[in-house]
Amino acid sequence: MTPGRLPVAPAAALALSGAAALAAVLALLGEARGGWFGLAAYAAGCWALGARSRPGAAPFLGLAAWLFHNGCTEHRYAVLGWDGWLPESGRFVLLAGAALLGALLGGPGAELPVRKIGTRLLRRL
Repeated sequence: MTPGRLPVAPAAALALSGAAALAAVLALLGEARGGWFGLAAYAAGCWALGARSRPGAAPFLGLAAWLFHNGCTEHRYAVLGWDGWLPESGRFVLLAGAALLGALLGGPGAELPVRKIGTRLLRRL
């Protein structure tokens, strides 16, 4: 395991709990409605968690953020709504893309794993 990078399962668990906490904060701020502020807040959360996670976790981070954005912020009362393929897939791509960009660009001390190939056997030949 690479130090500084969260594996997929713990990153997804943190994404679910973080998205739930963000939904509660947005409700307290009075921003529990569809709009750019809630979506930008979830995208920033995906970026921040993606910077500390492996790139393979990006779709799960995006899905967790999309579920809470759709159910608790946009349509309220934890009821998922469907606005059509284009708007919903666009929101998911935005959230997962933010997590993937955060994972690829990384944060301080979160380098991507580098594999070293042993060449001792090749030297003996």
